[in-house]
Amino acid sequence: MTASIRKFIFALAATCVVQGASPCSLSNRSIYQLDQAWTDDAGRTMKLAALQGHPVVLAMFYTQCPYACPMIVAAMRRIQAALPEAERRKTCFILVSFDSAHDTSAVLHAYRQEIDLPYDTWILAHGDTDAVRELAMILGVKYQKSGKDQYAHSNLITVLNDRGEIAYQRTGLQGDDSAVVAAIVHTDK
Repeated sequence: MTASIRKFIFALAATCVVQGASPCSLSNRSIYQLDQAWTDDAGRTMKLAALQGHPVVLAMFYTQCPYACPMIVAAMRRIQAALPEAERRKTCFILVSFDSAHDTSAVLHAYRQEIDLPYDTWILAHGDTDAVRELAMILGVKYQKSGKDQYAHSNLITVLNDRGEIAYQRTGLQGDDSAVVAAIVHTDK
């Protein structure tokens, strides 16, 4: 996704948040029907519908995760690197935190810088507990606070087609990245 496409997405997101607009009609399987507003690591508000028109690779995570989440991010980086150049530029990678209490925009921004995630193709977002719960339910992600600053959670990478419909999901920390790459390339046809 180029910088100009990213600017367009956030301009569209702002329009959707302010006006409640939807760029086009969505199927009943689209997660872009969810009405919650999300905030990225730069403090900008957006709705998921703003990602419409692009393949999306989405995972839920939290920044203080010592084991699974870094592996999910590493897998998403491998997937991005394995994409053909044309698909790589168009695909959005989004990490949504389920730790609403800790993962503020500032924390997400520091995490982005710490692990060196590019700004042009990656979005790190957080929302309120209701938004997180609803998105997790739709995606099939289970999470539960398991101690101070720790969560037990599903390990799931989801590919959304350009209309926000789940095109593919990979469960677990190990798996074949080529199946995810194929799903992304297929959704872009």
